[in-house]
Amino acid sequence: MTQVLVLGGTGWLSGRIARKWRDAGAEVTCLARGGRPAPEGTVLLRGDRDDPAVYDRPGEQHWDEVVDISSRARHVREAVAALGDSTAHWTYVSSMSAYSDDTTVGLDESGRLHEPAQEGDEYEYGAEKVAAEQAVSALGERAFIVRPGLIVGEGDPSDRFGYWAAAFDRAGTDPVLVPTLAGRYTQVIDVDDVAELLVSGSGHGIVNAIGDARPLVDVLSRIRSATEHTGELLEASDEWLRGHDVDYWMGERSLPLWLPADMPGFARRDNAAYKASGGRLTPIDETIRRVLQDERARGLDRVRRAGLTRTEEQELIGQLVRADADPADD
Repeated sequence: MTQVLVLGGTGWLSGRIARKWRDAGAEVTCLARGGRPAPEGTVLLRGDRDDPAVYDRPGEQHWDEVVDISSRARHVREAVAALGDSTAHWTYVSSMSAYSDDTTVGLDESGRLHEPAQEGDEYEYGAEKVAAEQAVSALGERAFIVRPGLIVGEGDPSDRFGYWAAAFDRAGTDPVLVPTLAGRYTQVIDVDDVAELLVSGSGHGIVNAIGDARPLVDVLSRIRSATEHTGELLEASDEWLRGHDVDYWMGERSLPLWLPADMPGFARRDNAAYKASGGRLTPIDETIRRVLQDERARGLDRVRRAGLTRTEEQELIGQLVRADADPADD
């Protein structure tokens, strides 16, 4: 039986990876601290990756596949050093944030990367991912490095894609605040598509795991249609939003998926290698349908990690309408 070790296995993405390997007939072990349960039918091996002895037990056996998604380069280096010799194939889930060029449209896997993080550096996500990639690349043909973009789907703990389903659904016939849409793009991938790519255990090299680039207006229109929202879309300029303390992309008091105008390449990467490797792309409308169901089940007005509360949004809409009526008042 195929022996798979998932470093993690209890989180949103890593849990899906563990379940898909289990469903493929593998014997799956999840190495995690144990704050959350491992998927049914897998083995939870409790351990903290800051503990030097964490790999002692998994290091006692051969692994057909190791999957790691850590964003701490030190954790990845230590895992490779401890388990690399006894592992037939190693998959590392990196990120599009490894790229340092966010201006050039259509870049493939050869795009320029950030300088890798060094011990003692202040934490920077992209640089940590690059350093982790270097550690895994030392395994040569046994290594498979996957660089996803924005991963979306039901249960998403980041709330970025789901924010828009909730925003349109809760508004009903009332307006929804959106950024300037002309010339803006977004590029997402369904969480199940990423997990499915990793379960063959035969990938190699580096692949951008991302969906097709789509105009942001198209994606928001599809979400709006799914919610049957009939209110107005009120566009605000980048300058107006930033002047009213609304952030880009993620986090509290933000408009998710909105990117600065000087980052046109961030959401328009090349995904030809992903498709050539057999990567699936769930139809965007299917992803939207499932996300909307999930948002309704979890609560449209719940506390979120990204987006605006409905109260914040309504206050901003009021200010925007007054500013449009009398610019001198803003």
